[in-house]
Amino acid sequence: MEKKNIKLTPNQALIKAGSYCAYQERCHEEVREKLAEWGVYGDDAGNVLLKLIEQNYLNEERFAKAFAGGKFRVKHWGRIKITLELKSRKISEYCIRMAMKEIDNDDYLKTMQHLADEKYHLLKDKNPLVKKNKTAAYVMGKGFEPDLIWDYLWKLQ
Repeated sequence: MEKKNIKLTPNQALIKAGSYCAYQERCHEEVREKLAEWGVYGDDAGNVLLKLIEQNYLNEERFAKAFAGGKFRVKHWGRIKITLELKSRKISEYCIRMAMKEIDNDDYLKTMQHLADEKYHLLKDKNPLVKKNKTAAYVMGKGFEPDLIWDYLWKLQ
């Protein structure tokens, strides 16, 4: 099924983008892409974004905090993976720092340890070094820091 090329006026785009942002937190890049889909470019797109920010539909710090908290709590992503994903969405360093403050250090360590324990005990290999390497690779893939992972894994028996 082909998408129709729709061309919205800036006012129509503002209304539609307001609904799009009200549904869930969005970053500027997502809204800019959606505006392009609707045929709104350049200064018109910039003006729509500006109005959305003024009306508090769009707030990158709020988006970054919600994104980081959600990915950590729901998908158990680590700080590295969250940071990389936020950077890929062109979120500022300041907003990323604020988002990382949303993740409690104790919860972070407990989550990393839980993931490591779960993976380590699921592995069938007899060699503990192989199990630790596979566990570390898994937890690093989730975006946790290697030094935290290895500090914990060396304590496991």
